[in-house]
Amino acid sequence: MSLQPLSEVLSAPPLGAFMSTDLSHLGTWSPGAEPACFDAGALAAAVTRVREPLHVVREGPAGRLGVGFGGQASPNGAGYPLLGTLPALYPEWLGDRSFCETHGVRFPYVVGEMARAITTTRMVIAMARAGMVGFFGAGGLAPAQVGKALDEIEAALGKDGPAWGTNLIHSPHSPELENVIADLYLSRGVRHICVSAFMGLTPAVVLCAVKGLHRDPQGRIQRRRHIFAKLSRPEVAEAFMSPAPSALLEPLVRAGKLSAEEAALAAHVPVAEDITAEADSGGHTDNRPLAALLPVLLNLRDRLVQQHRYPRPIRVGAAGGLGTPAAVAAAFSLGAAYVVTGSVNQAAVESGLAEDGKRMLAEAGLADVMMAPCADMFELGVRVQVLRRGTMYGVRAQRLYDLYRSYDSLEALPAEIRQRMESEILGATCDEVWSEVQHFFETRDPRELERAQSEPKHRMALVFRWYLGMASKWPVEGETRRRLDYQIWCGPAMGAFNDWVRGSFLEAQTNRGVVQIALNLLEGAAVLTRAQQLRAAGVALPAAAFTFAPRLLG
Repeated sequence: MSLQPLSEVLSAPPLGAFMSTDLSHLGTWSPGAEPACFDAGALAAAVTRVREPLHVVREGPAGRLGVGFGGQASPNGAGYPLLGTLPALYPEWLGDRSFCETHGVRFPYVVGEMARAITTTRMVIAMARAGMVGFFGAGGLAPAQVGKALDEIEAALGKDGPAWGTNLIHSPHSPELENVIADLYLSRGVRHICVSAFMGLTPAVVLCAVKGLHRDPQGRIQRRRHIFAKLSRPEVAEAFMSPAPSALLEPLVRAGKLSAEEAALAAHVPVAEDITAEADSGGHTDNRPLAALLPVLLNLRDRLVQQHRYPRPIRVGAAGGLGTPAAVAAAFSLGAAYVVTGSVNQAAVESGLAEDGKRMLAEAGLADVMMAPCADMFELGVRVQVLRRGTMYGVRAQRLYDLYRSYDSLEALPAEIRQRMESEILGATCDEVWSEVQHFFETRDPRELERAQSEPKHRMALVFRWYLGMASKWPVEGETRRRLDYQIWCGPAMGAFNDWVRGSFLEAQTNRGVVQIALNLLEGAAVLTRAQQLRAAGVALPAAAFTFAPRLLG
């Protein structure tokens, strides 16, 4: 199957369904080259023809409902009674039209920023060329590594090429790193930045959002870059949907990072105009059901847009649990402006995970995930969702957190417990790990070492965080000796995806190109949306009409 050329999509009739409540109101329809469809097999096949308008007709005055393509509709005359007409439906149209227009993309689809470059430059480039947005996974990387990735993407796509972005992840233990990465993005002219894991606004976020605000010749406020905020809590969403507070703007103006004009314009626009509702996802998640979270954020958006009288709407997208066409269709039907996928892309051929990690993901089932302590907010007890099947990371990380809660220092650990922890979890002595920790923080953030000297419990936390941090690095590097310690961020969408693609060409991990995954999810979502439209119109569809088998698209 081939995708419709974009020129035909843009020239097609506007969206909208024309259904009659009066069964005789629309007149009649007579077939053209092909007959009307009434039996189950023909109806299931008709549902897949989403790019063609169709007519809902009745087989006689009191007969079955069916569909017809082409033909001739008329106010009266011979033919089937015509109940209504559905226009063509394109995957490009499933979300908010302003998303594609604002960002210059074809599809309302985003590949999320999986940290440690699991969302690789290769993946970002492939998505951009396919008319979608990909965010490079900059989390956990040093500034030099991020800069090198920007070089690779710019070399492939050009400065003014298709849309792409990169990630700014919250660094509660290293706010200076957050600022350095933000300054890097500003100096390099990055136009799309996804901020994630934030519990509130920080100077780095506000700087990225406000720097470059200006008025165009018509007096409208325009942005130099677009901020995507991925979040799962209304109170955090409200901060990003509101204008940047003066308490954060004024110090940036005094430091010469923002002009007075930029700060003044910031009072009239939200910090972010693209808010991603992150539901039950891999990695950092509050495990919120999308059907509960998204409507709350949409209602909050509506109130704040009205309150602040924004000249443009705020778009709210959906992420978390999106591993099947049905899930994507459901997200759009809830009102999502765009969708973001994550877990399912980790097994893609372009993913930064090593091959054995990809194979582990391709074998995961719906329940093969669990919550476990994370490295960046270990002391706070923050947890991430990870793969459980084939790895002991979740259990071992929880054991370390329990020890941290129960003892005040490494020296306070009973000898037997410490020995077992070193042999069964760390794979090294605490002294050996501490030596690596010291080497890391000597250049990264010496203040952590200074604090550890006076706070034995903090020293213990840094040793335990070494394991948690390395556990996310080993599956990227393919360190198979530590396979049982792999920390692979994963949500239930991965198991749902594996179930959906079973028996298709996408079942083989080596066939899972990130663009093919995206196109099949979108195409399938369009087909299921059309099926629901017909069911709502009264057509008795077979169960097969609500399934979509992956196929090679392009």
